[in-house]
Amino acid sequence: MNRREFIAALGSAAMAWPFAARAQQDGRVRRIGILLPGAADDPRFQAFVETFLQGLARLGWTIGRNVRIDTRWATNNAANSRRHAAELASLAPDVILAHGAATVGAMLQATRTVPIVFPIVVDPVGAGLVDSLGRPGGNATGFMSIEYSISGEWLELLKQIAPGVTRVVVLRDPAVGSGTSQFAAIQTAAAALRMEINPVNVRDAGEIERALAAPALSANGGVIVPTSASATLHRHLIITLAARHKLPAVYSERSFVAAGGLISYGADYIDQYWKAAGYVDRILKGEKPADLPVQAPTKYETVLNTKTAKALGLEVPNVVRLRADEVIA
Repeated sequence: MNRREFIAALGSAAMAWPFAARAQQDGRVRRIGILLPGAADDPRFQAFVETFLQGLARLGWTIGRNVRIDTRWATNNAANSRRHAAELASLAPDVILAHGAATVGAMLQATRTVPIVFPIVVDPVGAGLVDSLGRPGGNATGFMSIEYSISGEWLELLKQIAPGVTRVVVLRDPAVGSGTSQFAAIQTAAAALRMEINPVNVRDAGEIERALAAPALSANGGVIVPTSASATLHRHLIITLAARHKLPAVYSERSFVAAGGLISYGADYIDQYWKAAGYVDRILKGEKPADLPVQAPTKYETVLNTKTAKALGLEVPNVVRLRADEVIA
């Protein structure tokens, strides 16, 4: 089943669910705020929100009947995040859904009382969003987007799809602790695979352009793009440069491959938003975020773009084709 069919199936399941048996019966209309670091016309975030709303519908929450949704789009801009966070907090919603560490951080600056659920955060403890994974302790909880142990698998996947690669640039975000932890796992794998790796910051476009145009990568070079807000912000630039310089690249999230990247391996964000709807439902029914443990991903996906592989002159081995959950041609 491809992603489009999966989303359609979710919609069918939500329509078929017995709303009356699950909906709140006290007659109150609950209020949910949503704060996202994207634009309203971004297909990636549109799919996330659609899944979240379908998850709510499955649990008996229907817009206009027993729930109201207030959505703010921050476009990955810190000032916008702070402004929209303050707006949402002033509305005193019953719960807020916020994507990413920076966005959740802005919400926590705006309120320490309104419950916050995050569907995607790399390292919520390291970012200071929760006290611990098992006992978040404050007004925020949700779902991690990665377990550091999989970071080494990106290098293994790169070696499988492009066996000739011996030098690898890792585009990490030095502003967050998770970037260092992900790089450490990649270093461990590099020793076993006898590959040379070099970290490069992704703070601005210039750094990325210089790194991917480096002469040292002209032969046998490759790229790994770990999870970070900065990488997502510069997604199209990274993909364009990888194609221009004929560099095989492994990404941490499907959206890179959908935009023309080679291959990705990481948490299924659609699944994360589906589960986030369950946490919102539990909070609306009286549970506290402090008592709901932060959960690690349970569903990972490999997405392959065969058109990009062909453009890079790569013959995709069967072992890679067989592990792909989705193939974009």
